[in-house]
Amino acid sequence: MMEHELFNIGQAAVKSGISAKMIRHYEDVGLIPKASRTFSGYRLYNNRDIHMLRFICHARDLGFSIKQISELVGLWSDKDRASSKVKALVRDHIIALDEKILSLNTMKIQLEHLASCCNGDSRPECPILEELSA
Repeated sequence: MMEHELFNIGQAAVKSGISAKMIRHYEDVGLIPKASRTFSGYRLYNNRDIHMLRFICHARDLGFSIKQISELVGLWSDKDRASSKVKALVRDHIIALDEKILSLNTMKIQLEHLASCCNGDSRPECPILEELSA
C-alpha cells in the first residue's frame, strides 16, 4: 500500500469499518478533520485518515462516546501525553459501564418478576400492563 494512496468515501468506509454516513457525521462534528476534495467535490482520504477511522471504530466498539473518542484522538496524536491521562479516561469509562450494567441488571430482575406474574394466556388481564400503568 502506497503512503500517498487516496480513497473515496466508499473505499474509506470499507477499509475502516465505518459507514460513509458516519464518516460524514464524524467530519461534521469535528472528530476527524475535513477531508480533502476532488475538483468535483468528492471526499478523499489517505492512509493516515483510514488509520484514524479504524482507531475511532475500535473506540466506538468499546462503548466510548464521541466526546471521549475526541479526547482519545487528541491524546493519541499528542506524543508528549502522559499515559496517566489515557488510563484515567478509561477508568472513568469502566465506572460508567459498571453503573450501566447494574442498571440493566436491575431492569432485567424487574422484568423477570413481571413476566413471572403474568399467565400469558388468552385472558385480557395482564399484571405486566397493570404494573406499567401504575
